[in-house]
Amino acid sequence: MSDAPPSSSVSASARSSLPIGTLVAGCLAVCLAQIGLAIPATLNGLFQEHLHPVGSQLTWISDAFLLPVAVLELSFGVLGDLFGRKQLLVGGAGVLCVGEIVAASASGVHQLWVGMALAGLGAAALFPTSLAMIAAGTHTGVQRARAIAVWASSLSAGGFLAPLLGGFTGTYGSWRSAFVVVAVLAAVSALVSLWLAANSRAPEGRSLDFGGQVTIGVGLFALLYAVIQGPTDGWGSAPVVAAFVIAVVFVALFVYAESRARSPLLRLDLFRNRSFAVAAVVAVVGMFSFLGTAYASSIRLGPIQHQSPMRTAFAFLLLNGITPLLTPLTSRLLHRLSSRWLLTVGLALIAAGDFLAAGLDVNDRALTSLILPLGLVGIGFGFTVSSITATAVNTVPVPLAGMASAATNLLRDFGFTLGPAVIGAVALSQAASRVTASLATSSSLDAGSKAAAHEVLKEGGPLALNSVPATSPPGAARTYALDALGHGYGIGFVVCGSAALLSAVLVMTALRGRTAEEDASEAKEGAEQPAPATG
Repeated sequence: MSDAPPSSSVSASARSSLPIGTLVAGCLAVCLAQIGLAIPATLNGLFQEHLHPVGSQLTWISDAFLLPVAVLELSFGVLGDLFGRKQLLVGGAGVLCVGEIVAASASGVHQLWVGMALAGLGAAALFPTSLAMIAAGTHTGVQRARAIAVWASSLSAGGFLAPLLGGFTGTYGSWRSAFVVVAVLAAVSALVSLWLAANSRAPEGRSLDFGGQVTIGVGLFALLYAVIQGPTDGWGSAPVVAAFVIAVVFVALFVYAESRARSPLLRLDLFRNRSFAVAAVVAVVGMFSFLGTAYASSIRLGPIQHQSPMRTAFAFLLLNGITPLLTPLTSRLLHRLSSRWLLTVGLALIAAGDFLAAGLDVNDRALTSLILPLGLVGIGFGFTVSSITATAVNTVPVPLAGMASAATNLLRDFGFTLGPAVIGAVALSQAASRVTASLATSSSLDAGSKAAAHEVLKEGGPLALNSVPATSPPGAARTYALDALGHGYGIGFVVCGSAALLSAVLVMTALRGRTAEEDASEAKEGAEQPAPATG
């Protein structure tokens, strides 16, 4: 007799096992997307030195990548379901590769924006598609949980590798070489997906929400434009005021479109659940706080203190590298404690770290001074990022868990996008006011030096004045610019800490107990479940 298992058993086993090629392709894709997202932050000092961005132009480098991710991520998830996820995984990596090449060859900041926007477009396809392919390739709960854990570890690995890659290439090569390396990784990812990944799709009941996509895209871009350009163009200028009006109008249109859409990007009825509504607010505000902290740290170490990318990378290892180390502990705590407690502790740690960072002297260039404040933020982020999704998903009926998770991802990415925009606007506005006042009252500068400093300040803002050669006429005012920028970004840290602290208070107060609606929803869900089988 043959020892081979029956063919039906082999077939069942094959159907229940995730193809290793699909797992490798999905994990490589999400790691690549996270590297592409995180790597520009370690290079801000080199961008300032070589491309000489003025005013708000430095902020747009980060948000040019983040904006398409926040706006298009959910729509790419639908496109993968409709037309095939393998094609989207290959195409997303290809677009990211093209974007990195455009960025690497940039001769000015505007071309760098284009490259970052293209790379962000590719990443927007990779984030949801990689997870959907892995989830679709598993057919048991245990296998799916393990595969998703590997996917999440790959995402964390990207956040850990990005500062190392950016720091090493920026210090020993150039900022262009960092983008070249990411482009090569993108090409490898595209080839791996093409050769190894198994295609999948799930078009049943799925359709694109064109109304929601257009309205949220226009609304979010208008809001970011107004916030980022406010310090440069003036908060009362016609373009900024018009952008705020457009943002309000299109956000209202988005709400209207979602209330009528057959397959909405964001189901508004989820917000009737108090716990989900609180988690949604915390997803935006808490992630705004974290990425605002990361952006303020990159500007402090790069354009303000002119430290090397390798030293800047140290700060990002503290912010991003702790999360994967905490994953086993976080998973255990989420099984033993209410996610409310872990979320509160995480947000409180972020707040504590930000308040400590706000008190650092701008002339203190020692990396050891950053260990405690940024370490606290990194630990807090590790607790917070897992708890937000758990809070949102575990408090809604099971049939809505997938939509709740997708909505939380959308809101989290929205918070990420707001971080650099808001903190850059607050810090630059405060710095510009302070350096202008300092120049007006200075008795150590002659009239010529003051006039030259005002001219640089008008054209490029405090960061430009802080970067002029010390031997030039405006160079005598660099001390004032350094002080003003330290003050401005110190306030930025305070804003981030306050946002995290308010979120912690909201979680502790608003999630205390349960609402009648949530109890009724849970009872209804339980009544709809089939009775357990009895022996």
